[in-house]
Amino acid sequence: MTHLIPIRRDGDRPLLLDLYSCAGGAGRGFDRAGFDVVGVDIRPRPNYPFAFVQADALAFLADLIATGEIERFSFVHSSPPCQAGCALTVGTNRAMGWGGAHVDLVAPTRVLLEASGLPYVIEQPNGRAEIRKDLTLCGEMFGLGVLRHRNFELGRWSVTRPAHPRHRGRVRGWRHGEFFDGPYVAAYGNGGGKPTVAELQTAMGIDWTDVREELTEAIPPAYSQWIGTAFLAQARAGVAA
Repeated sequence: MTHLIPIRRDGDRPLLLDLYSCAGGAGRGFDRAGFDVVGVDIRPRPNYPFAFVQADALAFLADLIATGEIERFSFVHSSPPCQAGCALTVGTNRAMGWGGAHVDLVAPTRVLLEASGLPYVIEQPNGRAEIRKDLTLCGEMFGLGVLRHRNFELGRWSVTRPAHPRHRGRVRGWRHGEFFDGPYVAAYGNGGGKPTVAELQTAMGIDWTDVREELTEAIPPAYSQWIGTAFLAQARAGVAA
């Protein structure tokens, strides 16, 4: 098992574990909120902007728990692969016979997160993923050029849901042979009027990767910055566990 790499610490900033990190959309937001971040992903992520371990996220977390190194961390964010329950997989792709079998890692991730004893987040897109939707965030809440609704299950802490503002229009792109214009771009796929990489970067608030797959898999850093800021405010006030 790969051991934890040395970590630069900024004073007394708490340490956050970013599981299934992809290229660091969530990690960047938590860094801005005040955490030092360690990312874990099974694939190499050369664009990840913080300390990074290439490893199986579940095996790595289990090893941290078994060795006691989990105590170095204050919070865990996790974005398990979502293809098994996302709206596209259970809708259009399945109806058309596209795609293959997908593994749902939400449940085993939750088991280990509970065993860690730490406050945590499980993030998933809209769809049939079996998580509690304790929090839902949308790009319009942060003035972004994407809607990108994401649901979050909160473990060992809670927060008041922010108001969900009215959307200003449609997502730009082709739908069933008809083109629709609108103030938001579609942060998924390629073709069908999808945005350029530069448009995706601007809409998502991500400037450290220009890999389309990484951009379409990411959550906007504004989401995790909001979550991290809310958690740290509670922790400093002695409210969060």
